[in-house]
Amino acid sequence: MKGCEVIKISYDAFEAMIFDLDGVVTDTAELHAASWKKMFDAFLEKKGQQQNTFYPPFDEKSDYLEYVDGKPRYDGVKDFLTSRGIEIPYGDPEDSPGVETICGLGNRKNEIFKAMLSEGEIKVFE
Repeated sequence: MKGCEVIKISYDAFEAMIFDLDGVVTDTAELHAASWKKMFDAFLEKKGQQQNTFYPPFDEKSDYLEYVDGKPRYDGVKDFLTSRGIEIPYGDPEDSPGVETICGLGNRKNEIFKAMLSEGEIKVFE
């Protein structure tokens, strides 16, 4: 795999391991929804101006649950844009966040999420 190094770990040294904290130990759903909204609303506004049309903004409750929650990021981008009748190229997972592709928008959402994560306080489940 590109950019990955295999590390061998002896399971004997641990009683438990947690590999994915997001949504398991930490409650980041609101932060994810807010970052999707910020990314999609900016994209929809720009696209609407370019095409002289109105695209309804991303709804953090209904759109989040229906189109992006629990899906791989790029699938969420594609499904949401399809719901608004928008088609753009898929692109490549290496696309920069400024590229107007499915992957570019997904990467932009990830950048926004990381920025919000570093600025805010993360709720931990009891």
